[in-house]
Amino acid sequence: MINVVLSPDPGLNQVCEACDVADKSLQKLAKQMIKTMYKNAGCGLAAPQVGVNKRLVVIDCDQDDTGEQNPIILINPTIVETWGDPETAEEGCLSIPGITIPISRPTFARVRFFDFDGEEWEIEGDGLLGRCLQHEIDHLDGITMFERCDPMDRIVALAEYEQALAAGAKPGETSLS
Repeated sequence: MINVVLSPDPGLNQVCEACDVADKSLQKLAKQMIKTMYKNAGCGLAAPQVGVNKRLVVIDCDQDDTGEQNPIILINPTIVETWGDPETAEEGCLSIPGITIPISRPTFARVRFFDFDGEEWEIEGDGLLGRCLQHEIDHLDGITMFERCDPMDRIVALAEYEQALAAGAKPGETSLS
């Protein structure tokens, strides 16, 4: 099992390097990331969140009570376009446990990525998937929720995060109450 890196780790604010899709170690890393994502009740995880400076993301926004898992692995994902009026919603992050932060994002996202065979794909999403795609790709660009939120919300969030860490917040926890 790999561990989730917590903010303020400087690796979370670095732009990640492109992956070589022929690199077979990516498959092992993706499997470990998926396991870590599920163990911590996440719906997305980016490689820098486990200390790896690579453009690799795993997402599963379709988890349900039956335990069925359908992870999507995105190698070198890029946002092709976003559209829709921005909506503000509370976001959590495995690397910033114990709190949620109001983040404004467009409602839809289209993302281009590669699979392990080097084949190019596109995925579109709205709602949770659209938000998750944007959130995880932010991680690949060195952007955390702290950089994405409104400046006044950032002040509150940083104070709440310090309290959450002091109280022992763990990845997957979005509140300590």
